Amino acid sequence: MYPSTPFVRPPALRRRGLLAAGSAALLPLLAGCQPAPPAFNGIDVSGADYGKDFRLQDPSGRTRTLADFKGQAVLLFFGFTQCPDVCPTALARAAQARALLGALGQRVQVVFVTVDPERDTPAVLQAYTSAFDPSFLGLHSTLEETAALAKNFKAHYKKVPTGSSYTMDHTALTYVYDPAGRLRVVLRHDQSAEQFAQDLRRLLA
Repeated sequence: MYPSTPFVRPPALRRRGLLAAGSAALLPLLAGCQPAPPAFNGIDVSGADYGKDFRLQDPSGRTRTLADFKGQAVLLFFGFTQCPDVCPTALARAAQARALLGALGQRVQVVFVTVDPERDTPAVLQAYTSAFDPSFLGLHSTLEETAALAKNFKAHYKKVPTGSSYTMDHTALTYVYDPAGRLRVVLRHDQSAEQFAQDLRRLLA
C-alpha cells in the first residue's frame, strides 16, 4: 500500500481560487464605484457663481427680487411677448409641469423676463403671462439693466430687423431655483413637461 499523503492543490488552481475569492470580495466595492445616476433631467448647475439674484419690476410697478419667492421653486425664462413659438411653448410647458405636480404646484413660481422692454409694457406682460397661468409673473426693466441681467445669467439675446419691424433671438433655457433661492438646474427647451415636473418634485421634496 502507498502511504497516505495530504491532498495539495496545484499552484495554478490555488491562484485561480484566490483570484475568484478576491473578485467576489471586490464586487461590493466595485458596485460602490459605479457612477451615480444624474440627479436631474436638466443640467445640474448647483453651486453656480452666476444668476444669483435679479431686481426687476412687475406689472404693478413693484420691485421683485429672488427673496420674494423664498420657499418656492422658481422657473425663470428670458423671452418676449411677440415670440412666435419658443416662448409660448416654454410657458405652456411650465403650466403643464405645474399642473402635473398637483398640490406641490402651488409652490412653483414662473417668472418671465422680457428681453424686449420697448414693446413689452407692463399691461402687455400682464395679459401675456396670465393667458398661460394667472400665477405667472412677467417682469421687466430698462434696456441697460436687462442687458446687464442677461449677461449675469450667461443668457444671450439680440434684436433682428424684419422689414419695418424686428424680432428677438434669445436663449431658450429655463433657470430653476430651489426653495432656498439657490440656482440648481437649467432646463433645456427640448425637454418635456414630465421631465420638468420630475426635477421640480426633487427640489420641492
